[in-house]
Order: sequence, then structure tokens, then C-alpha cells
Amino acid sequence: MDTSTVSSRVRLRPAAANRPRRTGRRRIGKATATYVVLLAGAVVLIVPLLWTVSTSLKDQSQVFTYPVQWIPRPFKWSNYSSAFGTAPIGTYLVNTVILTSIGVVASLIGSSIAGYGFARFRFRGRQAMFAVMLATMMVPTWTVIIPMFLMFQRIGWLDTYLPLVVPAFFATPFNTFLIRQFFLTVPYEIDEAARADGATRWQVFTRIMIPIARPALLIVAIYSFFYYWNEFLLPLLYLQTDKFFPISVGVANFASAQQQNYPLMMAIATVALAPPVIVFFVFQRWFVQGVVVTGIKA
Repeated sequence: MDTSTVSSRVRLRPAAANRPRRTGRRRIGKATATYVVLLAGAVVLIVPLLWTVSTSLKDQSQVFTYPVQWIPRPFKWSNYSSAFGTAPIGTYLVNTVILTSIGVVASLIGSSIAGYGFARFRFRGRQAMFAVMLATMMVPTWTVIIPMFLMFQRIGWLDTYLPLVVPAFFATPFNTFLIRQFFLTVPYEIDEAARADGATRWQVFTRIMIPIARPALLIVAIYSFFYYWNEFLLPLLYLQTDKFFPISVGVANFASAQQQNYPLMMAIATVALAPPVIVFFVFQRWFVQGVVVTGIKA
């Protein structure tokens, strides 16, 4: 064997041996950078929440102390009772629960039917209709506020929950897209076998597809809960009587009336924030599952 070939191989061995080390260092560096960015983002999001809860338990004189006193001394739990006594917080919460419950049910019914139709029925123009429906997600809400307000005003729906929940019965684009994506993963042979046994389309949908699609429906329910619980613009536009206001509008009105009483303002904000935070921590893995479901099949 040529001595030059042997010497070249010997020279290449140390470089090849260092490759795994370099690769390992790059992975560690990328992982470290990722965790640093995520930690910084978590701090940015968590600090305002902690400040809200901390301020809700402080006395007015402790709000602007420097440095910030994160742990109130003493804890002033009476801020919550004072907030409930100053504004009809209980009524706002009940209204929000009613509005959110109806909205979630409406979203599940309308979007599941539309998603099933787009996923299972074959008809001319199906893809074009689906594309148009998705395109409506890019239309800003405020561009259609005036015609929607005039339409609901003429049919006498103002100062009711009808303008907020009835449109959901006719499907919402994102929820329909998510459910359609899930139905596309279900083998079509299941439908054919059920139809061969004499089942109608409606029976296939209600007795077979809906039980199979429970994970996707749960994700839709969670997303709809957050939407209706936090919605502010449309209730402010359509509702005119204080007894119908949800917690989002109630918090805004309370903040306007109590401009300098930050402990009471943060107390009602904490009450409004508690249910979404609890739902998020209980169902947080389903949020990740929702991202997976929307991209499993085109």
C-alpha cells in the first residue's frame, strides 16, 4: 500500500473523531438558546399576571412603592368583597357563563356539521367553497362591524345575546377547518361499511363520526371557551343594558368608574382571569394537540 495513502488516512482520523463532539456542542448550544428565549418570553408574560394578583391584595398606599413590594403585608382580602359590593360582579360572571356556554355549544354544532360536510361529501365547488370560507378569516372584524350592526338592528336583535351566538350555529372558519382536518384522517371505509348496513348519512355522522372526533371537538370547545369568555368588542357593540354585560365589558366599566383605586381594579381583573387560567392549566396539552390536528392532512 502506498505510504502517502496511509498517512492521509491517519491525518483524517482525528477530524472524524471530533465531529460527534462538534455536533454535540451545537445541539447543546441550540437547546440553551431555545430555553433562554422561552424563559425570557415566560417572564414577560408571567410578570404582569403576578403584579395583578399582588396588587389585588394590597392597600392603596402599597401600589406605587419602590422597589415593588411583590408580597403584600398584610394581605388585604377585603378588596375582593369591596369589588363585589361596588359593582355587580356576580351578574357579570353569570352572564359570561351563559354566553360562553351557548357559544361553545353553537360552535360545536355548526362547525362539526360543516367540517363533516367538507371532509366527507364530494360535490362540485367543494374546494372553492372551503377556500372562500378560510379566506374570511383574513377579513378584519372592524371592516364588517357597521353592516352587521345595521342588520341586527333592523331585525331587533340588539341588546340580546343573539348576535353573539347565532352566527356560531352556521360554523366558524377556524373550528370548521380543525374538525375537517380530523375527519380527513378517519378512513372512508368506515362510512361505507355503515352505509352498507343501512345507516343514513346523519346516523353515520352522529353515531360514528362524532364519537371518533371527540379529541377534535374538545379542542374546539376549549378554543371557543376562550373566545367567548374574553370577547370584548362585539358585546360592547351589541349589548346596551348593564344587566346583560359579560365580565369583559364589566371590567372595562369598573375600571372607568374606579380610575385611581388600583387594588379594586386588579381584584375584579383577577376574578375575570381566574377561569381561563384554570382551564389553560387543566387542558394545556390539548392546545398542543390542536396545533397537531390542524396540520395532519391537507
